[in-house]
Amino acid sequence: MRSLCAIAAAVVLATAGCGSGNGGASGAKTINWWTWDDKQAQAYQTCATAFEQANPGVTVKISQYDVQDYFTKLTSGFVSGNAPDAFQDSVQYFPMYASQGQLKPLDDFIAKDHFDLSRFSVGVNSWKYTDGKQYGLPLDWAATAIYYNKDMLAKAGYTAKDVESLTWNPDNGGTFDKMAAHLTVDTKGRRGDQPGFDKSHIATYGTGLLNTGDYLGQTTWSSFVSTLGWKMSDKDTWPTRFNYDDPRFVKSMGYFRSLADRGFEPKFGQFTSGNGQAIISDIDLLGSGKVAMETSGSWSVASFAKLSKVKVGIAPTVLGPDGKTRTVLSNSNGNTIWAGTKNPDLTWKWISYMGSEACQTAAGKSGTFFPSISASMDASAQALASQGVDLSVFTQTLKRGELYPAVVHTNGAAIESTIKPLLEAYFSHQRNDDVFPELAQKSQQILTKK
Repeated sequence: MRSLCAIAAAVVLATAGCGSGNGGASGAKTINWWTWDDKQAQAYQTCATAFEQANPGVTVKISQYDVQDYFTKLTSGFVSGNAPDAFQDSVQYFPMYASQGQLKPLDDFIAKDHFDLSRFSVGVNSWKYTDGKQYGLPLDWAATAIYYNKDMLAKAGYTAKDVESLTWNPDNGGTFDKMAAHLTVDTKGRRGDQPGFDKSHIATYGTGLLNTGDYLGQTTWSSFVSTLGWKMSDKDTWPTRFNYDDPRFVKSMGYFRSLADRGFEPKFGQFTSGNGQAIISDIDLLGSGKVAMETSGSWSVASFAKLSKVKVGIAPTVLGPDGKTRTVLSNSNGNTIWAGTKNPDLTWKWISYMGSEACQTAAGKSGTFFPSISASMDASAQALASQGVDLSVFTQTLKRGELYPAVVHTNGAAIESTIKPLLEAYFSHQRNDDVFPELAQKSQQILTKK
């Protein structure tokens, strides 16, 4: 990793000409920046230290809170007038914050500093609100891949090429279904496609959870159903409804539910508590041998690589029924400034530095997130390659144009709290196909609510 002195020098260059307003050497100032990600908190501390060295008298205080409490704490801060100057934001929540006037538009800062948004490879438009203004800078991007136990696949007679070329369809599951069945082993050693297989007593599930209450299906069903041409919403940005009642979506959800019914994946809630929190993480499920393969996020790649007892392979998500189409949902978190900050110029100086190649390259070498700047992403990939972690699955997905952005929409918190329990009821067999028209109707009511 670059020395702090070198990074600090880059800070000076990156922020030269930027109005420091209430910051800099004019007096001691503290910038409060929040994140829900403990790994990013550690990674960006390198940038914070360099920024402080380049700006005497300035302290960057990074605070990390569990994601379950994070947005509640932010809301409380807005109400009490004690929110952080800037914070990591989610595309699910930023529209609500922007509509409430809690976010500071960045357009004037961007124009004044000639800040080039084209440096970001993904995510810029996700942070534009309906008024056309830019409210955030991309921090990272994420995608999904298939992680698998190399030894289990080899023992089952599969090669890396087999898992890299899996196909899927909602009728019979394609080669993905055949692999999931064969990788499933009951407690007497019989595979899911062999006579006498006991679906009620499973030692190893062929695949991890695809039956989820996540209304976007980010790391689960989204990369499957989107290969059918299905789109999440009626419009790519600011939609008025989600297409949960599309026949392609309905049939796909039925297939995912059948995986658990046949014993090829854990039953819904099997490894989660009553409030939906994971008792055993997806990393531990693969590491303990409870599952042979699973879809999971790019942010977990370093953790999978550190599993001591399991050799983990990484493959791209499934191809669609045509054997050619691969589509992967990409989410992008961003940096936003609280409208109530008392140090707007200095806060901009900090988040614009966080959006520089110097900072994202330094922080990205941690391997815990994917930088939004292409050059920094390449540096991150090279750093992890030296540790034996191959990110080519993700970088190739980006370069081949297989990523599609998460839908930017209003009332994210209300959508999540309404849709999640209905999907959970479906996957736990409390509801059947009658739930899907209700899901679509509920989404429309919430998305069009002023």
